[in-house]
Amino acid sequence: QTYQRAKTLASSQLKVYLNKIRQGKGFTVRYGMTKAKGDYIAFIDAGMEIDPNGISMLLEHLEWYNADIIVGSKRHLASVVQYPWDRKILSWGYYWLVRLLFNVKIKDTQPGIKIFKRRVLQKILPKLLVKNYAFDIEMLSVAHRKGFTRIYEAPIKLKHRFGSVTDAATLNTIWHMLYDTLAVFYRLKILKYYD
Repeated sequence: QTYQRAKTLASSQLKVYLNKIRQGKGFTVRYGMTKAKGDYIAFIDAGMEIDPNGISMLLEHLEWYNADIIVGSKRHLASVVQYPWDRKILSWGYYWLVRLLFNVKIKDTQPGIKIFKRRVLQKILPKLLVKNYAFDIEMLSVAHRKGFTRIYEAPIKLKHRFGSVTDAATLNTIWHMLYDTLAVFYRLKILKYYD
C-alpha cells in the first residue's frame, strides 16, 4: 500500500523504488541512499512522528556548520518532543551505552532523520553491515572512524504516535538493538573491520 501511494508521486525528479524482500530498516535506508542523487542525502522515518519540515532545518545546519553529517536530536535544546516516559528511559539508557562504547559526542543518535554529504556516504556505505536496529550508530561511528568528524545535532519536532510503524520498543527489539550495537563495537574496536 505504501509503495502504491508513493508511486503516484513519482516524477523525473522523484524516483520510487520497491524493496521486495524485507531485510530491515538499515538495509532499506542504505539501499535508498545508493540510489539517491545530489550532494546532500537525507532520510526520515515513516510513521509521521518526526515533522518532515525538519529536513530543511537539518539542511540549514549542514550548510551553517559545514558539517559532514547532521543528526536530528530529541535532546537538542530547541527540539519539541512529546514522548512517553518509558521511551525516554530507553533512549537515555542507550545514549549512555553508546557514549561508553563509542565515545560519540552527540547526545542522540537514534531519531530517524539525518542528512549526509554524498562524499561521506561514498566512503562508508560499502563497509556497513547492520541491516536492522543499530544501523544509525554504525553509520555515525564508521563515518567518524573514516575522518568525518564534523557531526552535529539539529532540533526536531517529534510527536509519539502509539501504534505507528516506529512504535515497536518490545523486549525483542531491545535485545536485537543491544546485540547489533555490541557487534558494531566489536567490529570497530576489536576487529578493526571498518578501517
